[in-house]
This record gives sequence, C-alpha cells and structure tokens, in this order.
Amino acid sequence: MLYSFLGWVLEGSYQLYTAGTFRKEGFLKGPFKPMYGLAPVLLLACKDLGWPLPLLLVLALLVPSAVEYASGWLLKTLFRKQWWDYSAMPYQLQGHICLRFSLYWWGLSAACLFGLQPLAGWLYRLVQPVWNWTAPGFMLLFAADLLWTWRTRRSGQTELEPSEG
Repeated sequence: MLYSFLGWVLEGSYQLYTAGTFRKEGFLKGPFKPMYGLAPVLLLACKDLGWPLPLLLVLALLVPSAVEYASGWLLKTLFRKQWWDYSAMPYQLQGHICLRFSLYWWGLSAACLFGLQPLAGWLYRLVQPVWNWTAPGFMLLFAADLLWTWRTRRSGQTELEPSEG
C-alpha cells in the first residue's frame, strides 16, 4: 500500500511538472496506483530469495516494464480505455510501454530496492503495533475504492474512449 500511495504521489508530481496540474485521472478514484505497489513487491520477493545483484538489476528493468505492459493491456481490454499512451515515443510497444519510461522505472526500482525499502522497513517496525490495528481499515478502504471504481467504470462503458497521454 505504501508504494501504491507513493506511486500516486510520484505520478501526480510528474503531472504537475509536465502539465501544471497534480491530479491526473487514474484507474482508481483514491490515492493509489496499484502497479507502483505490485512491481516493488515482486522485486522485493526476488531480493528476499537471495538472488544475485546482477540478476536483481536486470529484474529492476524487466519487472516494472512487464507490470506496466500487463496493466495497460488489462485496463484497455477490460474497460476499453487507455490511461497512458506511449505510441508517439520511440521504442514503444503498443503504447503501453516505452524504453524511456522503462529506464525511469529501472532507476526508481533500484532506488526502491536498495534505498527506500530499508527505510520503509525501519518505519514499519516503529509503527507495527499501530499498523496491526489500522491495516484492516486501510485494506477495506482500498477494497471499497477498487469495487467502486470497477462498478462505475464498467457501467459507464459504451465505446472506446480517446487515450490520455
């Protein structure tokens, strides 16, 4: 959940820098970007398995790109809308991923694995007694957001909507 929230902050900050507005429509209505949470969880699982550093660095490039591609494909397939479109960029694949952003994710993933995660682990140990009581509430909010988003987006679908870049 932490990385999904930080992904929302990161994407909003990038949107503020490039378009002058913090809020960009995402799949969920709340302040979460699930693919920003999924990729670090997968990478941290690989790290916990004791995989060697060179392999982790290759995975830091491949895993976020694969998650972004799969997310883009699933969203477009299920909701007939493309939330991001890299088709005008060089070295892209069906507008879902491109080399430029894959390299950004690579750097961010490496920073997450070796810089942010140790700090997040330390902070978690500090708040663990409180987190054990509050986590179910956060999970319910996340699930409610997901269900509400699913219902409203599926019921509002009639035709392919234009892509947002």
